[in-house]
Amino acid sequence: HRLSIFDRQPFRLYIFPKYYYIFVIANKLCKVFFFFYCMQHVLFPGEIVVNEVNFVRKCINNENGHDDLWGKLICTNFKVSFIPQEDPPKQNAHLSHLLLAEHDVALTCLDQVVTVNDAKGKKKVLGSNQKLKFNPTELILYCKDLRIIRFCFDEAGPESAKKVCLAIAHYAHPADLHLLFGFEYQGRRYHEPANRGEGLSQAKLPQTPVYDCPSDWDREIKRTGATEWRVCSINERYNVSQSLPEYIVVPASLADQDLRQFANCYSDNRIPLWCWNHPNGSALVRMCNVADPIAQKKFEQRIFNAITKSHPTCSEVIKLDLEKSLPNILDIQSAFCKFRQSCVIDPFEESEERWFSCIENSRWLEYVRAFLKQSAEIVFLMEVKSVSVVITEEEDRDLNCAVSSLVQLMLDPHYRSLSGFQSLVQKEWVMAGHRFLDRCNHLKRNDKEECPLFLLFLDCVWQMINQYPAAFEFTETYLTVLSDSMWIPVHGTFLFNSCLQRTQHLTEFAKTKAIPPGEDQSVYFPPVWEWSQQFSAKEQTLFNNPMYVGKSVARVQNGEVKTFKRTKKAYSASVKGSPASVVNGLRDGEGTLSRRVSFMSELKPEFSSVKDVVESPSERFFRDWFSRPFDQQGLLLPLLLPSHIAVWKLFFLRWVPEACIPKGGTVTAYHKLCQLVDEIEMLQCQLKHYKGPSPCITPEPSPCKPHSVQRRMYFNACSADESPSLPDFLTSSFPFTPVGNLCRRSTLGTPITKFLNGAKIWLSTETLNDTV
Repeated sequence: HRLSIFDRQPFRLYIFPKYYYIFVIANKLCKVFFFFYCMQHVLFPGEIVVNEVNFVRKCINNENGHDDLWGKLICTNFKVSFIPQEDPPKQNAHLSHLLLAEHDVALTCLDQVVTVNDAKGKKKVLGSNQKLKFNPTELILYCKDLRIIRFCFDEAGPESAKKVCLAIAHYAHPADLHLLFGFEYQGRRYHEPANRGEGLSQAKLPQTPVYDCPSDWDREIKRTGATEWRVCSINERYNVSQSLPEYIVVPASLADQDLRQFANCYSDNRIPLWCWNHPNGSALVRMCNVADPIAQKKFEQRIFNAITKSHPTCSEVIKLDLEKSLPNILDIQSAFCKFRQSCVIDPFEESEERWFSCIENSRWLEYVRAFLKQSAEIVFLMEVKSVSVVITEEEDRDLNCAVSSLVQLMLDPHYRSLSGFQSLVQKEWVMAGHRFLDRCNHLKRNDKEECPLFLLFLDCVWQMINQYPAAFEFTETYLTVLSDSMWIPVHGTFLFNSCLQRTQHLTEFAKTKAIPPGEDQSVYFPPVWEWSQQFSAKEQTLFNNPMYVGKSVARVQNGEVKTFKRTKKAYSASVKGSPASVVNGLRDGEGTLSRRVSFMSELKPEFSSVKDVVESPSERFFRDWFSRPFDQQGLLLPLLLPSHIAVWKLFFLRWVPEACIPKGGTVTAYHKLCQLVDEIEMLQCQLKHYKGPSPCITPEPSPCKPHSVQRRMYFNACSADESPSLPDFLTSSFPFTPVGNLCRRSTLGTPITKFLNGAKIWLSTETLNDTV
């Protein structure tokens, strides 16, 4: 019988011992036959199998082993793969990766590799080139995307289990950047310019500028109206600074000779960088601190004078040191470790009633609020005071990246579009020299340099999406996928500390390993923005927000498609008839958020609303802004009361069964919205091709049904005569699935479950609301 053959514990026939041993032998032979003839593993170009072990059990549930999977565990130079011997029951449709299967995890995504021997009670965290003195009975993989994966070697050979554990630990700690799989995969695949676009979908997303040429900067200058700024090429071939891009934007009144002189007093010769220009002429500039007070007074004054000249009214320049108001790298890393521990604690005991206190004590949400608060204050200076702002930190490669991006996101609606947001990350993080290699700790060399600053920035962006769901073209699924892409080394966006380091490593690899002599000695690493490397065209539609209110709305008049812009008056009138839960584009799930709220009361919980307290200009501005309807394509300010800062559940709790609503959640509304938007687009397409009435015959509307790959929505509307191809239901973790990725106890009634049923998180007090 199939069940008895592949069951871990075969039937023990104690009455007939000789038949029992015959049965055990048959059981083993059947398993060997199945593994070697039925289980196939597809390898990518440049991928090799390092080690593997058969008869491995992947734990799904701690309470019993009925849901566990049996299969083969494989370690390659790219990933850890688990191939089940039997296909598990089909779950709901979820995001399918083109490079990683459901039970795969990239080696760069591994945070810790832990081996356990239950009999001896031993546990060891493995590193590169380490020895293992005991035979492991379990392997636990702690991943950087918050997964915890456990394998048991009940029936696997002890030596084979030990070898595969050592191989995983060794290849998860590469000694050199060239050993990362991306060099073998993309280096060989894309070194020829003719093949750089090979395999890309015709329906790929809009082209994202990478700011590696003067034309990209010129377009950004023209788009923002920064007429008194110019593209400077003094850093070509990185002659001035090794951490800056080759082309930067500087005040037009500063000569290249002056800039070379100024560069010597800055860390790594980092000349102050232009970020963005407000329509009123004020500019946002970032720079590193100057250690020498004499040089600081001499050179900064000349730079500030040049920035002042670039302003139409020669307004003053305000300098803000972010290190005095924001947490440092070590504080952010410590807060994330505590916050992660609270979200993935294994197992989550039912008696754990201090979950909310643990979330609060981690200070992660407090730091998210601090970055939003600091960015909003800079927005006030540029929007109301019409002054240029210079933000500084020691190296200009960490805090400045996050704050400058958030300020532009609040002020410029272009960066709330999908292509605009990608260009923002490329400009303010990648090209500005954020040290992704050190902060992501890809080589596992220095834990003190590791910091999830980019994740904190994405969390800040999600807070604004959660508060203004119609103002952003992209979804929280996109933000989650973008974060996960940091741990997939097949693109060069998140692998290097600077543009120079990227160029040096690719050139060196091309000469020594990847490209034979005589061929083009250049390796092309596609950016992460070429999403067709990871997802199909249909799955990329999960990035699109169906609630997005763009700059213009299409309408059909006399058979012609025209556009009109929403005016404040028209938009305000439409808001009056909206439900309270979506008034002004705000998502108010609990119905407790008040629109009229003082900004300073949000930033300062201790602020007392006494009548005789005199409001400052900033307090008055923020109070007035929150009291009136806002433009989706205008200025956006975040709500900053402690109760407004929420846990990003889709990211932090997606692998937690207690946090997964089995047959519902917010994805249900997303599903219906996608279908509605798709129906509207189909109707607009039909109206566009409608030729109008004829004197003799009234023609039918010309058929116009977009091809499935051309749709913007993941869920496509279907006509009455078509059978829907949608799943029966979608869990709240859609499009991700926690099945088989985290070994936990399915405990009901835990604080996480209560939180999903209406509990609120406060930064100052612990409050639990059990009402649904």
